[in-house]
Amino acid sequence: MCSGGFAKCLGITLIPLAIMCVLCNILLFFPGGNVVDSEHITDQVWYFGGILGSGVLMIFPALVFLGLKNNDCCGCCGNESCGRRFAMLSSILFAAVGVTGAGYSVIVSSLALNKGPLCVTNGTTWGTPFSDGNYLSDSSLWKLCLAPEGIVSWHLSLFSVLLVAGLVQMALCAVQVINGLFGAICGDCCGCCGGSDGAV
Repeated sequence: MCSGGFAKCLGITLIPLAIMCVLCNILLFFPGGNVVDSEHITDQVWYFGGILGSGVLMIFPALVFLGLKNNDCCGCCGNESCGRRFAMLSSILFAAVGVTGAGYSVIVSSLALNKGPLCVTNGTTWGTPFSDGNYLSDSSLWKLCLAPEGIVSWHLSLFSVLLVAGLVQMALCAVQVINGLFGAICGDCCGCCGGSDGAV
């Protein structure tokens, strides 16, 4: 498979991951599946790690990766492969944007998982009863959150998905950095501009 084709595969993988992260972040605005006042939503949700970091910022590199295989490589000082090499080199910059966005989402998710959800702890008092992620290893502490119902599992599962998805996105973008360097230095093995087709 040529480096452009491999980049396209990475782009195809990044798109559903980005959509999933956006949806997870949106669901976090409804703790336990309930509508609550904005001040009762965990701070980390408002940092938009899933929407901005693993979502919007990931769309740009994904689209660039998708277009690399069909990139027009003609017309660079008479060198047919020059355009293709430049495209592969520029994809490294977009991969760096993807790593930054996914990294931001991973950091936000890690902080949220460590802090725990914002919930009703005593009567109508809202607070964060957990500290240093102690609830992650001791599920008996979950009962400290009285409402919204199921808030701890909601918080834990959605932020865990964001964390894992962010790590996968970072890995895929890091792979594209290597692939982009290989394509820029060695050239894309696929033919272009009417040349031989090469391996696909």
